[in-house]
Amino acid sequence: MRAPSDRLDGERTAGVQRWTFAMTWFMRVLSILWLMKGLSAWAIILGIWTPIGHFEGRSTGYQSTIIYFALIDIIAAVGLWMASTWGGILWLLAVMSHLILAAFFPGIVSSGLLTMAFFLTLVALYVTISWLAARAR
Repeated sequence: MRAPSDRLDGERTAGVQRWTFAMTWFMRVLSILWLMKGLSAWAIILGIWTPIGHFEGRSTGYQSTIIYFALIDIIAAVGLWMASTWGGILWLLAVMSHLILAAFFPGIVSSGLLTMAFFLTLVALYVTISWLAARAR
C-alpha cells in the first residue's frame, strides 16, 4: 500500500513532466518560426526575394538592422531548439528588439499591428508556460 506522500510525489512528478514537455515543444515550435525569420533576413541580404543591389542601396541603419536580425534570430532559434535558458533569453531579446524597432522606426522594421500582436502573444505564452513549469518544480 502506498503512503499518501508517495501519491503526492507521483502527481508532482507528473505535473513537472507535463509542463517541462510543454515548454520544450513550445520552444521547438518557436525555434522553427525564428529559424524561418532569420533565413528571411538572410534572403534579403543575399538578394533572393529582392532585386540584386537592393540591400546595398538601402541606408546603413536598415542594413545593420537586417544583419542584426539575421544573426540574432538564427542563434536564438538554435538555443530554443536545445531548450536552453540562454535560447529563451536571446529569443526574448530578439522579439523585444523587433517590437521596439517596429514601434519607433517603422521605416526600417516594417511590422503591422497583427505581427506585433502575434509576437506579444508568443511572449505571453512563453512567460506563462515557463512560470507553470517552474511552479510545478
